[in-house]
Amino acid sequence: MERSHQESGLIVTATALAANAGLRLVGHVLAHASRNAWRVAVCVVDPQGATLAAARMDEVAPPILDFAMDNAFTAATMRRTTEAFFERMDNSPSLRLGLANRSRLLVWGGGLPIIHGDRVVGGIGVSGARDVEDIECARHALDLEGLSFEL
Repeated sequence: MERSHQESGLIVTATALAANAGLRLVGHVLAHASRNAWRVAVCVVDPQGATLAAARMDEVAPPILDFAMDNAFTAATMRRTTEAFFERMDNSPSLRLGLANRSRLLVWGGGLPIIHGDRVVGGIGVSGARDVEDIECARHALDLEGLSFEL
């Protein structure tokens, strides 16, 4: 009997966040930030770091959206929070040096992987307020959708 390509390890089946879920997460972040009088930008990406949805609030400088995108990219592709990524890098001079040569990897607080079950299905990045406020916005959005940021 012939095995399928998936059974033989040649094919990987990936699970990813749906685009409409990305839009809902962005909406939750913007609403939470607005209620708290914070001005932020937010981005939601798939597991490979491709943007599903992004927005920046009025009066938020355009580079802040780039920071949110990089936070989301880092969290999704490194499969850990940007805070955890920073802690790992902070303890390794070679990693710190290497990060300076890598685009899109960011270690500021505000990037969370999006976990469903035991899989990273995307990443969310928030930037523009204080780190703890950016993280609060991202966690709030994930909580509302029943998603996690920890395996």
